[in-house]
Amino acid sequence: MSNVETLPVAAHFEPLTTDEIRKMNAYWRACNYLSAGMLYLCHNPLLREPLKPEHIKNRLLGHWGSDPGQSFTWVHLNRLIKKYDLNMIYVSGPGHGAPATLSNCYLEGVYSEVYPDKSQDIVGLQKFLKQFSFPGGIGSHCTPETPGSIHEGGELGYSISHGFGAAFDNPDLIVTVVVGDGESETGPLATSWHSNKFLDPVRDGAVLPVLHLNGYKIANPTILARIPPEELDMLFKGLGWTPHVVEGDDPDTMHAKMAEVLEGCVLDIRAIQEKARTAPAGQTVERPKWPMIILRTPKGWTGPKEVDGHKVEGFWRAHQIPILDPQTNPKSLAQVEAWLRSYRPEELFDESGRLIEELREMAPVGTRRMTANPHANGGLLRRPLQMPDFRDYAVKVDKPGQVEVSSTDVTAHFLRDVMRRNMTSFRVFGPDETASNKLQAIYEATGKTWLEEMLPEDKDGGFLANDGRVMEMLSEHTLEGWFEGYVLTGRHGFFSSYEAFVHIIDSMFNQHSKWLEKSKLETRWRAPVSSINLLITSLVWRQDHNGFTHQDPGFLDVVTNKSPEVTRIYLPPDANCLLSVTDHCLRSVNYVNVIVADKAPHLQYLTMEAAVEHCTKGIGIWDWASTDAGEEPDAVIACAGDIPTSEALAAVAILRERCTGLKIRFINVVDLFRLMPDKEHPHGMTDREFDGLFTKNKPVIFNFHAYASLIHKLTYRRTNHENFHVRGYKEKGNINTPLELAILNQVDRFNLAIDVIERVPKQAEKGAHTVEWLRGQIIQAVNYAHENGIDQKEIREWKWPV
Repeated sequence: MSNVETLPVAAHFEPLTTDEIRKMNAYWRACNYLSAGMLYLCHNPLLREPLKPEHIKNRLLGHWGSDPGQSFTWVHLNRLIKKYDLNMIYVSGPGHGAPATLSNCYLEGVYSEVYPDKSQDIVGLQKFLKQFSFPGGIGSHCTPETPGSIHEGGELGYSISHGFGAAFDNPDLIVTVVVGDGESETGPLATSWHSNKFLDPVRDGAVLPVLHLNGYKIANPTILARIPPEELDMLFKGLGWTPHVVEGDDPDTMHAKMAEVLEGCVLDIRAIQEKARTAPAGQTVERPKWPMIILRTPKGWTGPKEVDGHKVEGFWRAHQIPILDPQTNPKSLAQVEAWLRSYRPEELFDESGRLIEELREMAPVGTRRMTANPHANGGLLRRPLQMPDFRDYAVKVDKPGQVEVSSTDVTAHFLRDVMRRNMTSFRVFGPDETASNKLQAIYEATGKTWLEEMLPEDKDGGFLANDGRVMEMLSEHTLEGWFEGYVLTGRHGFFSSYEAFVHIIDSMFNQHSKWLEKSKLETRWRAPVSSINLLITSLVWRQDHNGFTHQDPGFLDVVTNKSPEVTRIYLPPDANCLLSVTDHCLRSVNYVNVIVADKAPHLQYLTMEAAVEHCTKGIGIWDWASTDAGEEPDAVIACAGDIPTSEALAAVAILRERCTGLKIRFINVVDLFRLMPDKEHPHGMTDREFDGLFTKNKPVIFNFHAYASLIHKLTYRRTNHENFHVRGYKEKGNINTPLELAILNQVDRFNLAIDVIERVPKQAEKGAHTVEWLRGQIIQAVNYAHENGIDQKEIREWKWPV
C-alpha cells in the first residue's frame, strides 16, 4: 500500500465528522444496492419479502466491478458541489459502468423527472431495476438515454478527450472523468493525457481525472495497477500532472481520505485559475500541473468476497456478474440475498420506496445535480454561429473550366471569418495538417493552442498562441474526442484530415453516429447539438510523392454503413460548391457531415449562384457540358468528386470533337445520398426523379471519387442499375502523376471516352479509329510521365473548350 499524498488544503478545511461519514456511507450503500439490484432484480425491488427465484431476471447481464468505486467518487463530488456551488459534470470511462451513473441519477430524482414511469416509489423503482440490460430497456453503458451522460463508453479510450472537449471555453465548468484502468491501456486514452498541454486556465474550465485502479479487466490484471507505485507516480508527473493517491478498502477510513484529497484538488484548481485570470494582461500563461487522483479500491468493492471457493472481491471475477446461477441454485440465491441485504435497504428507503429525506438532502439540487447539468444536454446551451455570407468569398467564374484555384484555400478565408465572429464557441481541429490542407488563412484570426515552451523562431510562421483556437495534435483520436466533447456541450467545430488517415477514427465516427441516432430518433428530451463536420482532403488522386499508403478513399464506405438519419457525404466539384456546402454543414445539427475536397488547384466551373442551386439540389445536369440538347441522350456521363469531375469533362470534350452527333448528358453529384431511393434515405430521390436524370435504358458511365462498389450499393434498387458502369479507385497506384494514377484506375478521360464509344451501339463501329487514338494517348501519357516525372503540358493546362 502506498502512502496517501494530499494537496495543501486551505486552513478552513475540516475533516468529516462521524455523522457526515455515516450519512455519506449510507448514501453510498444506497447507490451500491441499486447497482447490484440492476444486475439481478426484476421484482421485489426492496426485499420486502424473502428473495425467490422468480424475483431474479432470466438473463443476468451487466458489470459490477467498477460501480462501487465510481459511486464512491460521485458521493464525494456531491459534497463539494454543495459546499462550493460547483458547476460540474461527470464522465464515466469504464465501459460498462452505467449502473453507478444510473443509480445516482435515480437517487437525485433526475431519472424520474425525465422518465416519469420510473417514479420515486416502489413501483417506479421496480421498473427502474428491471429495465437494465433487459429487452426493451436500457444497455449497460452510459447511453444517450442516461441523463447526465455525454460519453457512451461502448468503446474504451475516449473519456479524457471527451472531458477536455467539454471543458474548452467553459471557464466555470469542472469535468470529473473516472478512467477505468482497463481503459487506460488503450492507445486513444494514452495520448489523451497530453490534453493538459492545451487547457488554458484563463478561458477554459478544468478536467479532474480519477484513475480508478481496481486492478483487473474482464479476465486479466491491468498494467497500471501492477507496476510499482513509484513508477506510476513518475509516469503521471512526466505527463505533466500532479498525482494524488487514495487507497484502501475500509469505508470509513476511505471516506475521510477521499474528502480531504478531493477537496484539495478542487481548491487547487480554483487557485490555478485565479492566478491565471488575475495575471497582468499580455503575460504568458504557464501550463499548470493540474491535479489528478489515483483511486485504488478493490474490484467489486463491498460485493461477495468469495463464490464457490473462488476469490471474487478484489479479483477479475468481480468484473461482471459475481454470482451466476441464483435462479437455479438455492445456495447462490441465498448468497445474492445476503449480499443485497448487507446494504440494509430498509434503513435507506422509506415505506413508499423513496430514499429517506436525510439522504435526499445530501444531493445537490436543480441543475447543480450532475445528471441535470445542462452541459450534459448541450443542445440546451447551443447558440447558432454568427456567420458571414459565404457568397462574399466566391470565386469569379465568367466561363466554366478556365480558372484554377485551391478550393480549400478559398474556404479557409470563410472559416477565418467564422472564427472571428465566434471566438468562444468555434474551434478548428486537425492533426498537424491545417496548413498542409491549405486552411492557413484561419491563422489570420487565431493561432494554434500551445501552452508549452515557445522559442524565438516560433514567431516566424509557427502561429503558436496560448489563446489559439486551432487545435493541432498528431492524434486523430484525441482531436476527434475533443471535437465530440465540444459539440456535445453546445459548441461548434470543423475538423480536417488526410483522407488515408481519417480511417484512424472509423470507430469513433461509428460510436458518435450511434449516439446521434439514439438521441435524434429515440431520446427526444435531448436537444439537438451541432454537427460533426469532417473535411477530408489530401485525396487519393493527388498523392504525387506519398504513394500507395496514402491512397484509400474507403472512409466513405464506413459512413454509408451508418444511419442515413445522421450521416451526409458531400463531394463539391469546385470552390463555390465547397463554400455552399461548408456553410450548410456549419448550420446543421445532429449530423456527421463528411466533405471530400482536394487541396490542390483545380478548374472552377460554377458561378456562386449556380453553385448554390446545384448544392441545394444535390445532383443535377450541367447543360453547358451536355450535348443532348434536352433530348434523350445516347449515354449519360455522371461524376462525383473534383478530379473525377475534371476527367469526366475532359472525356466529354474529346467525344464532342471526335464523335459527331453523339448525345451526352453530363450529371454531377454533390450530395452522395441523393442517389438513394427516398424510401431508404430522407434526402434520397424518388424513382421518377432518378429515371428522369439517368434514363431507363441508356448506359451510364459514372466516374467516382472512391471505390466503385459504393455507387452500386447506393443504386442497386434503381430501374437502370444494370446499365450503370462505375469507374473508381481500384487499389492501383504508387508514385504517379495525377493523370497516370487516373489511367491506372481507369477514371481518366481517355478510358471514359472509350467506355462511352463501346457502350453506344451506333458508335461502336464508326468510333473504332477514335478508340485506337485514345489508346495511343494512354500509352503516350504514361510514357511521358515516366520519362519526365510530370504530365504533359496539354494535360496540365487543359481547359474546358468554349
